[in-house]
Order: sequence, then structure tokens, then C-alpha cells
Amino acid sequence: MRRFRSASSCGSRAVAAMAPPRAAAALVSAAALLLLPLASAGLSGYFGTKSRYEEVNPHLLRDPLSLGPAAASRLPAACAPLQLRAVLRHGTRYPTAGQIRRLGQLHARLLRRPAAANCPAAAHLAAWQMWYEESLDGRLAPQGRRDMEHLARRLAARFPALFAARRRLVLASSSKHRCLQSGAAFRRGLGPSLSLGSDEVEIEVNDSLMRFFDHCAKFVALVEENNVAMCQVDAFKEGPEMRKVLEKVASALCLPVEELNADLVQVAFLTCSYELAIKNVTSPWCSLFSEEDAKVLEYLNDLKQYWKRGYGYDINSRSSCILFQDIFQHLDKAVEESKSSKLISSPLIVQVGHAETLQPLLALMGFFKDDEPLKANNYIRQAHRKFRSGRIVPYAANLVFVLYHCDQVNTSKEEYQVQILLNEKLMSFHHSNETISTYADLKDYYKDILENCHFKEECELPKVNITTIDEL
Repeated sequence: MRRFRSASSCGSRAVAAMAPPRAAAALVSAAALLLLPLASAGLSGYFGTKSRYEEVNPHLLRDPLSLGPAAASRLPAACAPLQLRAVLRHGTRYPTAGQIRRLGQLHARLLRRPAAANCPAAAHLAAWQMWYEESLDGRLAPQGRRDMEHLARRLAARFPALFAARRRLVLASSSKHRCLQSGAAFRRGLGPSLSLGSDEVEIEVNDSLMRFFDHCAKFVALVEENNVAMCQVDAFKEGPEMRKVLEKVASALCLPVEELNADLVQVAFLTCSYELAIKNVTSPWCSLFSEEDAKVLEYLNDLKQYWKRGYGYDINSRSSCILFQDIFQHLDKAVEESKSSKLISSPLIVQVGHAETLQPLLALMGFFKDDEPLKANNYIRQAHRKFRSGRIVPYAANLVFVLYHCDQVNTSKEEYQVQILLNEKLMSFHHSNETISTYADLKDYYKDILENCHFKEECELPKVNITTIDEL
């Protein structure tokens, strides 16, 4: 059985000594608050998994249906697409009930403190209307519906032959409301073009593929419910970089630093991100943070993603092999149907899941892997890291496999070729550094995962009870 390994052990770590308390940061001036529209301009690239899709495709801010500069990269005319398999993250959503609760607690503290002329930031935020209600709990926002509708229209424009009339669309989703609504919005974006008879095409709920992590006992026990597994995240929360941000925010709000913690500061930062993504406005909460603060808070988010969904532990990615293998089983079937001159039974397969669906899958495939693991004590060295969750899995993130049949080829192996797009941009394959691969070469590169990664065995709990990080 594969051991549950971590990229590094922090069971016996010593948290870096805290930097001595710094001089109180200058209070946010009233003049600065008048410049709020500028506040998020330097922050929006650091919102991690709460990033707008437009952060990875800025041209969409001008035209949400533009295919962008990458549209010029086409296959030779002798290649025709046979099948498109897309795994999507849901569109822009509201905060979870827990995040809304924590924001309410922070806002209530500002309301309770007496007004002070020398504390304009606190007064401004106290006057801010707390409009989030716990009933919104992670639901799809109107912008999230637009994210999905526009994505559907762009994919149809990029691959018109696959999205032509009377082509069958298979649509599946996680059981979460935001994913089901995203799937419905994607279908609406296609309009009547697929001639399916109704906008309300049936969406299959498939948590075994879209929420495989919930069904993996080893992941749940040793990562999801094991606080020790997140020791690098906890160490960074107590480290000097976060301490500096904490002191600055406490000073700006005229609160004792003891009344704040990393989680409350993070929820203030995330509120800045939510207001931009959901309402396209710059929240007054943004005024508390500089770009340097944003980089620190992004790293905190990325640390969690790395250790909980990425390369931190093998089981994070190995649990996704059930989805990876399903993708290739459908590609295999399309190849066999093509070879037999049959109609492709599933030319379009679209599945809607979560950042937690895509991130492990991309790690399984070896994308965005840094030479050095992300850790609490290497923030500076990771300034130019590949693993930046906001660039990988923003809202409406999408991983698309496109299988082609090519004529006029030199060898039979070249007859079937594949491209992979992440967020509508072609990815380079590890084995060739090219953006197109023969299907045979791609299968050969991932042969071990396709043949030897068995979900049931990978996810079976070890016989010995594992409790400490040193044993992971």
C-alpha cells in the first residue's frame, strides 16, 4: 500500500520567533477612503480561490464573449474534433455561512466601539451595511450564472463543429446547489443550438466523480479531519509575515491586536474579494490592505490549497484518479467508435464541480509543481511559485480535453491527437513541451495512473491508527 507521505514533516517544528511589535501603522486617512475605487486594483490578483475568472483572462472585462489572443492557435485543417470533455468549477458564489458569521462578528466589534475622529477606517466600516445573510451559504451569485452562460458561448464559438445542432450534451454536476445551478446556466448559454427540446436538460448528479474527496476515507481521516495535517498553515498564521499584517489591520481599526486573529483578518480580505466578484464594486474592506498584505494573505490561502488539495500529501491527488480514469475511458470509447466509423455517442461531456475537484486532478497530472514545497518558513523564496490557486482555479475555472481525428498523417499513431486547455488556454504537455500530443503518447505518459491507481485501494484507511504528522 502506498504510504501517506507529506512533502515535509512539521511534527517537531519550532515556529519562527515572532518579530518584535512594530510601530503602529499609520491610520487610514479620510482622503484615502475617498480613493476606494483604486483600492482593489492592486489586490485583485491575490484573491486565491476567490478570484474572478477575469483575472486569468483580462480581455473578458472588455468583451465577455471574446476568445482572446489564444483563439489564433488552431490545429491543421486536416484535424476535426471528435469529443470535448470539460470539468468546470462552479461560477462566482456567495460566501459560506461560516464566513458570513465571522464577518458579522468583526463588523459587530466595530459597531460596539465608540466613534473616534482619529479612526476613519473603523468608522467607515462600521457604517458599511452588512448585507450578507447566512442563508446565502455558498449559493451561486447572479454573476456566477453569467460566468457559466458566457463560458458556454465561448466554448461553442471555439469548437463550432462539436456544438452544432443535434449533437448530444451529457451534463453532470456535484450535488451542491451552486454546481447544479452552474450546469443549468451553462446549458442556457448554449441556447437552442443543441436541439435538446428544452432548456431544462437533465443534469446527472455524480458526487463519486465531482466530490471524490468525500468518498475517500483516507483523505477524510488523515487530511480533511486531521488538524495536524494543516500544521504549515497554522504555523504561517502565527509567523512574522501574518503578524505584521495583523498589527497593521488592528492599528487601522483602532482595535487591540489581541482582539484580532488571522482568520478574522482573512475574512476581511475575502470580503474585499467577494464584493468585487459578486457586485463588481470595491469594498471599503479593501482599504485595510496593501498589495504586500495581499501577497501574504494569498500565500496563506495557497498553503491551505497545497496541503489540503495539492502536492502536500499523495492522497490529495491520488484520490482523483477515479475522475482521471473516467475521462480517458470516454476518450477511449470515442476513438473506438471513430475507428469503427460509428457516430460518436458522447461528443460533449460537461461536468461541474469545485476547486477541490480540479486542484487534485491537476496535481495528479503534474501541473504547477514547484521544486520546493510550500511551507510556513519559505514565503520569500516562493514569491515566484507556480502554485498560485487564483491563477489555476478561480471561479468558473475549466479543464478541457479535446480529442481530434486527423487525416493526412504519416503514421497511424498520429491519427488521434489531443489538446488540453485550462481556463481556455492551451497547456503544454510534460512529455513533449508541445500543446498537442498524439493520444497514444499521452496515454503512455500517464500509463501508471491509468493502470495502477485504484480508488478503493488508494482510499482505504491504513490498519494502524495514524495520529501524528511525523507518521503521515
